[in-house]
Amino acid sequence: MRLKSFLVTFGSFALTTGMLYLFGHLFTIPSLMFHIDYTVNGDGFFISAGSLVPLTIGLIVCLFAEKIYINKFR
Repeated sequence: MRLKSFLVTFGSFALTTGMLYLFGHLFTIPSLMFHIDYTVNGDGFFISAGSLVPLTIGLIVCLFAEKIYINKFR
C-alpha cells in the first residue's frame, strides 16, 4: 500500500511538473519556463534560476492526488 501511494504521489508530481515546463517552452510562457543563466566575469559571478511556479503547482496536485488515493482505498 505504501509503495503504490508513493508511486501515485510521485507520478502525479513528475507528470504535472513536466507537462507545465513543456507547455512553458512550447508556447513561450515565461512564468512556466525553466532557464539558468550563469555568468563568470572578472568582478564576480552571476547566477539566475528559472520559474518555480510549475514545481509549486506540481506539489499541490500531488497532495490532492494522495488525498484522493488514500480516501478511495480506505
